Amino acid sequence: MKKISVSLSGHQTSISLEPEFIEYLQEISKKCNRSIASIISEIDIKRSIDTNLSSAIRVWILKQIKNNKS
Repeated sequence: MKKISVSLSGHQTSISLEPEFIEYLQEISKKCNRSIASIISEIDIKRSIDTNLSSAIRVWILKQIKNNKS
């Protein structure tokens, strides 16, 4: 696991993800010309209150991969 820190709604938050997920998140960030923080913020806003942020990010990344293959 690897930790990244981002600011969400003005608060610093640490997120633990496997290095592979962080690498793909960085790739998406560069490809879309967006910051990682803005992507995570969007995921955070849209996630269910019952879902932790790290899990929501993993699912979002998997959906991105699936959508790119179709």
